[in-house]
Amino acid sequence: MTRPDGEKRFMTVGEKRKKFWDDVNLEMRRHRGTFIVFFILRILVVVSMIRQFMLGNYESVMLCILTLLLFIVPMIVQVRLNVDFPQVLEVIILLFIYAAEILGEVNSYYTAIPYWDLMLHTLNGFLCGAIGFSLALCLDKDENVFFRMSPLLIVIVSFCFSMTIGVLWEFFEYTMDRVFLMDMQKDTVVHTVSSVVLNPMKVQRPWIIRNISEMSINGTEMGVGGYVDLGLIDTMEDLFVNFIGALTFSVIGWLALHGKKRERMIAMGLVVVPKMPEQELLAYRKRLADTEMLRMPDRSGGSGRTGTDASGENESPAETEKRKEGAPGSACGTEEKKS
Repeated sequence: MTRPDGEKRFMTVGEKRKKFWDDVNLEMRRHRGTFIVFFILRILVVVSMIRQFMLGNYESVMLCILTLLLFIVPMIVQVRLNVDFPQVLEVIILLFIYAAEILGEVNSYYTAIPYWDLMLHTLNGFLCGAIGFSLALCLDKDENVFFRMSPLLIVIVSFCFSMTIGVLWEFFEYTMDRVFLMDMQKDTVVHTVSSVVLNPMKVQRPWIIRNISEMSINGTEMGVGGYVDLGLIDTMEDLFVNFIGALTFSVIGWLALHGKKRERMIAMGLVVVPKMPEQELLAYRKRLADTEMLRMPDRSGGSGRTGTDASGENESPAETEKRKEGAPGSACGTEEKKS
């Protein structure tokens, strides 16, 4: 910041905090369509929170508060990392949060509607694949990286990022079940089990029990009509559909990187890009749809590969250093210094 007399001064912690939240507030209203969806979902969450409070479901009230906080996370990420989420991605993220927390947990869609959980995990794998794809493109154009990524490597990074997020989420569910007995890994009723523990001969061979019609605990029949699998099937199904979502976007990304226009349009609507003025952003996204290869903008004016000039010839270390000093920086959305 600058004083009235023209002297520069550093912003205080309070001023930085106020500026940050002002930027988040502006980000909420930047895209009209996204803001309308955001506003409607907030109203629905508040109505649900009031209803749950009147019913005495205070745990659901806390989930509603958590949902309201999660709604602003995409805006915080955009301001903090100085990047821009496409409107389609923002809306999908907001709807995903609402479907998972309010519809799934508060309104019990996870148990009332078959495959609701699997549908959300599939969508999660697809969205995380898009985010991993964006991160790989950022890395591909970062001037501090001494190599270029091939389309295959970008797709592999996207896929692995999505699967890693899926595995970490299952770790979280398992931890909540073991420590807080939350039963996030839902149980499944099965009618056939194969277990070494149940083998009466105590040998390392699975004992198969078929046609199980009832289960009793401490002499009390549970009335579930079979044997209860404690979360294993649910976890593996979640990981499998996450794999399908990640693989689907990886295929779309692969085709987009090889010039397929329809797939490029899909990827363009989900790829995170550096923050830039609105008109420049629209022009850049249009360029993504028209260009032969989907790539982050090369701000160095050259090939994007450190240590080589635009023609691909080798540079001397002094020439490389000189070019790096004249370049504005990475394409990953690093905030520029202001005078």
